[in-house]
Amino acid sequence: MKRVVVVAGVLLLGMGAVVAQQDVVKSTQDQMKATGRAMGGTLAPMNKGEKPYDQAAVDEALKTLENTAKQLPNMFPASIKAVKFEGDYNTSPKIWEDAAGFKAKIDDFAKTVADVKAKIKDADSLKANFPAIGKACGGCHETYRVKNG
Repeated sequence: MKRVVVVAGVLLLGMGAVVAQQDVVKSTQDQMKATGRAMGGTLAPMNKGEKPYDQAAVDEALKTLENTAKQLPNMFPASIKAVKFEGDYNTSPKIWEDAAGFKAKIDDFAKTVADVKAKIKDADSLKANFPAIGKACGGCHETYRVKNG
């Protein structure tokens, strides 16, 4: 009987770890999708003149990017290294192999978002500052994200 209880306890702990990993992955994917919508659905079209400038929408998009910057340091724990993300992209092992470089990219993104947030007040200032956001965001993707295939 003791063995059954011990085995059941171990199985429950293991299942708890898997559920926790799935929660982290889902949360990470949800936040990155929100970031993609902020960049590609709001800021980029306004930057290109495809959508009219809307300060409230810009502020909301920048708030999303700021939230992502705050969450990024905890979005990729080592426990999800082997987890395959759904969708087109997955994490690169370089996130954990080059933790200092990854942290530097996160810090750069956070600083860039904070810097431009105070500067973007109209379409012209968006055009002047959007490239910096894109560079900081995309710079991380080049090294720390891989295409699922």
